[in-house]
Amino acid sequence: MSKPARQKAILELVRQGPVASQDDLQKDLGRRGFRVGQATLSRDIHDLGLVKTSRGYALSSGESSEPTLPSVARLVGEFVLNVRPAQNLLVVKTTVGSAQPVAAALDGESWKEVVGTIAGDDAVLIVSPDKKSAKRLAVRIQEMLG
Repeated sequence: MSKPARQKAILELVRQGPVASQDDLQKDLGRRGFRVGQATLSRDIHDLGLVKTSRGYALSSGESSEPTLPSVARLVGEFVLNVRPAQNLLVVKTTVGSAQPVAAALDGESWKEVVGTIAGDDAVLIVSPDKKSAKRLAVRIQEMLG
């Protein structure tokens, strides 16, 4: 199915009420016949200007009191302790409780070096398409660390 049709379905789902997570959105889209990967879904969320609130993804509104995530550079600079490559993977160590916002910010960037992220409490696993991409991403994150 086409990108415009998929994005229209995403907007319809979000207009029905906040969608708790990307996983829930992916399942809801699947029920409508759209098979979509996490990276594509992240790009769609970014393209549509959806915001992550305490209740889930919602349409952006200027009147919202819910803050959006800070920039990836700010989150990396404040919370990332180190980055360790392992083949096409990166393990990003963060301060306790900071992995999920860092992962969300990385996902929101839609960088071609990021296939997807998995966040725990104090670490983010980043999957890259290959070793070369992982190395470029590690350098980019290291530069944000200063």
